[in-house]
Order: sequence, then structure tokens, then C-alpha cells
Amino acid sequence: AEQLVESGGGLVEPGGSLRLSCVGSGFYLGHYAMSWVRRVPGKELEWVANINTDGVAAYYSESVKGRFTISRDNAKATLWLQMDNLKVEDTGMYYCARGNAQRDLQLGIYNSRSQGTQVIVFS
Repeated sequence: AEQLVESGGGLVEPGGSLRLSCVGSGFYLGHYAMSWVRRVPGKELEWVANINTDGVAAYYSESVKGRFTISRDNAKATLWLQMDNLKVEDTGMYYCARGNAQRDLQLGIYNSRSQGTQVIVFS
């Protein structure tokens, strides 16, 4: 079965860092653009970042640009999100997704399902 499993979340103080991981199985990660999205308490699902199939091009939401870095290793079937200078407003459940989540959310066709990893930034 095709599956995405996230890990790496946790509790951190503002200004701290976390590195999220997402391992894909049941399909070849390298065939797909990949994304990170998050659900912040009280808000709708929010796109965070995209990366193309070979990892050369990456795109970020304005809220995380300059602080987060998305990367991938197709041979390891793994996607990462390095999160630096974390803010309280980054608190939420983070999910990885296959494809262009920014587009899919805009079109209302986002349907990725995984368990996510919780990030809590507290002061």
C-alpha cells in the first residue's frame, strides 16, 4: 500500500529548530513533486512548501520563506522540512503530501491522508 509517514515533530521554544521527515513507501517518491502542509489550530489546512521531482526547485509560502527549507532524497524515499527560527504561529500538525499541494488546495482537490507530526512552539 502507498503510504507517507511523518516524524520529527516536538516541543520547541521560539527561535528554535526542528527537522521533519517524511518517508514514502509503496511508490517511487522520485516520480512526484512533494509538499508539506500544516493545520494550525482554528485555521484551514495551509500549504507550506513544494519541491520538484529532482529537488532543484523549491517554493515556499510567505509565512515560512527564509526560515524553512524543503529537501528530498529520492534514493532514500525521504522528504524533509528543516524549520529554523520557529515562531509560536508555526504551531500545528504538519503533513507531507504527494504532488503540488499548493495547487490542489487552491483547486479544492487536496486529498492526501497521513497521520502527520505535531509541532508545538511555546514561550
